[in-house]
Amino acid sequence: MDVTKKERNVLAVDFGASSGRVMLGTYCENKITIKEVHRFSNDPVIVNGTMYWDILRLFYEMKQGMIKAKQEGEIESIGVDTWGVDFGLLDKKGYLLENPVHYRDSRTEGMLEKGFKKISKEHFYQITGNQFMEINTVFQLLALKEQRPELFSQADCMLLMPDLFNYFLSGIKKSERSIVSTTQMGNPFLPGWVKEVIEQFAIPEKILTEVIPTGTRLGSLKEEIQKELGIANMDVIAVAGHDTQCALTAVPAEEEDFIFVSCGTWSLFGTELSHPIVTKESEERNITNEIGTDGKISFLKNIIGLWLVQESRRQWLREGKNYSFSELEKLAEEAKPFQCLIDPDAPEFVPSGNIPKRIQEYCKRTRQNIPQTEGEIIRCINESLALKYRYTLEEIKACTKKEYTAIYMVGGGIQSQLLCKFTAYANGIPVIAGPIEATVYGNIVIQLMAKGIIKDLKEARKVIANSDQPIIYQPENQEKWSQAYQFYVEKILQ
Repeated sequence: MDVTKKERNVLAVDFGASSGRVMLGTYCENKITIKEVHRFSNDPVIVNGTMYWDILRLFYEMKQGMIKAKQEGEIESIGVDTWGVDFGLLDKKGYLLENPVHYRDSRTEGMLEKGFKKISKEHFYQITGNQFMEINTVFQLLALKEQRPELFSQADCMLLMPDLFNYFLSGIKKSERSIVSTTQMGNPFLPGWVKEVIEQFAIPEKILTEVIPTGTRLGSLKEEIQKELGIANMDVIAVAGHDTQCALTAVPAEEEDFIFVSCGTWSLFGTELSHPIVTKESEERNITNEIGTDGKISFLKNIIGLWLVQESRRQWLREGKNYSFSELEKLAEEAKPFQCLIDPDAPEFVPSGNIPKRIQEYCKRTRQNIPQTEGEIIRCINESLALKYRYTLEEIKACTKKEYTAIYMVGGGIQSQLLCKFTAYANGIPVIAGPIEATVYGNIVIQLMAKGIIKDLKEARKVIANSDQPIIYQPENQEKWSQAYQFYVEKILQ
């Protein structure tokens, strides 16, 4: 049998902020086909005023996917990716102390300023290279230490979300490098934790586990899980635990210098570098350095993304208006352009709730037209996102001193043709959209690289380009969008 034609099956488990999937990836003849084996919702639970992730249910759903996958043939390995920053705490016996707390929980309010009293903002950035956000792991730990010291003292081990699932599967406690780089505690230059941060925040070193490279084989699936589910053994591989880095792995770019947007609930906008950029300029612009596959640096910013559309739709559902996303896009296209704009990252848009009302209040406060209809609100969101992308592109260009000829958009958000078009229009360069399932593709190729089936990142991207055809959006209406951008910078972002 020609080994190049042999099918190789792996499982990619992808947990997003609102749903999770178990996906089968089949590699054969330099192409990957993917199949959804199991999909489920990811529903946070509020108890006594604290928002938690329902991790036991999520692990149960992962197991259901593994049971279904055994009907697809031999599965060689499994990899898990999730959102960043959140974690679980284990006691000395390896038992979970409580469900992990959701990054949208209010416990970190005010923790940034408290953190800067321990380490100055400028120095903090120099030693971690991370964008400052109150949700970052180090500020969550500071909140936990202040508000629940008894729980903090019981902790023997902290595992970030993908590492926690890997521990459930394999029994191995390790910290994968890409997810560590979301914590504001990881070293952007060398593998490992930043000792100064650990000491200044009085975080016990014992709770932090060894930092391992992306694509490390952790071990085998626990025998007890094999017996429970009636499935064969498979390798457990620490893929890029942060879903953004899985998505970036799947960007089908051939050029060395490119811009990417991993587009979903959040928009992760940036470029890929060989070395971190940790300068006064990047610090002032609050750009983060995350570590991805092959040790590449993702020089990027977190921008609130389609969360604004998702949460608006949820509000309208509560009001009895059952719009689909495609219906909302159609209404937005029919609305007049540039009637009002927002900064998607304004603090009032971070918590869940009545986003349409907050947008109206924002526009009233900034003396703009107040959007009244669903279409006007959705158009406002999409135009604002596209213009925020352009602003971020200019920031990145200022730091890298490079020019870029295209924007690669990947992830579920590219199902919004409106956002893809607006992004091309606002930035004046083509948008290459695809794959939608970038995170899953990235998870799969990292497993295949770990097993020696795919040679390196360059080959992995060629395989993905062979497997999924992108859609290209060309820029239009340049003069109008340039005028809108000038207003956006001068009136909205100032």
